[in-house]
Amino acid sequence: MPEATSNVEFAHKIHEHGHHTSSSGDKRERWVEILEAVVLAIVAVMTAWSGYQAAKWDAKSATDYALASSRNVQAQEQSTLAGQDRLYDTTTFDSWVNATLAGKPKLAQFYERRFRPEYIVAFNAWMKLDPLANSGTVPPGPIFMPEYKDTHVVQGATLAEEAKRYLEQGIQTRETGDQFVRITVILATVLLLTALSQRFKVLGPRIAIVAVASLLLVYSVYLIFILPQA
Repeated sequence: MPEATSNVEFAHKIHEHGHHTSSSGDKRERWVEILEAVVLAIVAVMTAWSGYQAAKWDAKSATDYALASSRNVQAQEQSTLAGQDRLYDTTTFDSWVNATLAGKPKLAQFYERRFRPEYIVAFNAWMKLDPLANSGTVPPGPIFMPEYKDTHVVQGATLAEEAKRYLEQGIQTRETGDQFVRITVILATVLLLTALSQRFKVLGPRIAIVAVASLLLVYSVYLIFILPQA
């Protein structure tokens, strides 16, 4: 009888130990499930935000590229007009020189009245140097004078600079959008790992996978916060 009593007590202790171990395992499993739910919730929000930012930056990049292309076309138009002005100035000046050397002052005045207003400034400055008497030291013509200006040249240079700036902004915004796309890929990996962990019945591998997913999630959130927001 004493031996039977001892066996009963031993079996009762084993049952209590098994029940305690099972209860402790269930508690850890519940905590893992809670962590998985939290990770999934954060991933859902961060994925939506990252995708939204990627779309916004891509749209901004497309706008910058369009503006760069537009400014470049306008700069080329101004450059063409500047070339036409220079050709006109050269042609009228050559006609004026020929009329002056031929002793036809009225014809020379005729061409002089047809000089562009901007060209007249350079022409008057050139004439003050007495080019007919000092042909060896005076610039060949008014277009070589510092006073020679062309509004189309200035506008073309300004537009070309704007085109360059918009292009650089477009490249930069595209890179930012690509970074948000990469974050979305990382978040997709987090989602995959979290879903995979739920397939494991053994608690150890499940915790390890959730831990890796959590680290990737923290890294993704960090990247999102340090990147510029559209």
